[in-house]
Amino acid sequence: MGEPLGLLQVTVIQGKKLVIRDFKSSDPYVIVKLGNESAKTKVINNCLNPVWDEELSFTLKDPAAVLALEVFDKDRFKADDKMGHASLSLQPLISVARLRHVVRVSSGETTLRKVLPDPDNCVSRESTISCIDGEVVQSVWLRLCAVESGEIELKIKLIEQRSSI
Repeated sequence: MGEPLGLLQVTVIQGKKLVIRDFKSSDPYVIVKLGNESAKTKVINNCLNPVWDEELSFTLKDPAAVLALEVFDKDRFKADDKMGHASLSLQPLISVARLRHVVRVSSGETTLRKVLPDPDNCVSRESTISCIDGEVVQSVWLRLCAVESGEIELKIKLIEQRSSI
């Protein structure tokens, strides 16, 4: 768990059907965590279907890493309200990065794996992991837990360290 495996670029694209935490709406933001690192999106005011389209970067060190995210409603005069959380195992993404070298995929777009929703993950729709012009990319919708509704769309790109994966 010492040497970095690569750079993980997480684009928080959008949220859908987020829960109301203020009078009629919410002011959501997302905190994404990987290991000891965390990053936060901007706050989108009065919106239950926000579009962030923000890229957050992390150093991937653990091949068994789990990406965690929490959604909050920004409040001015009290603690921010929780709007749900979700997690995503990065093992499928890392295994596709290894597979890419074996099958020698380097140009164009090739889907190498699909991740299906099941009770053990937060994936809400079928997710694809593809090699796009030599880069490993996963597009995924995550179902928020511990709330009535809500999904977050992410695009995750693994930029490998040379010969580390």
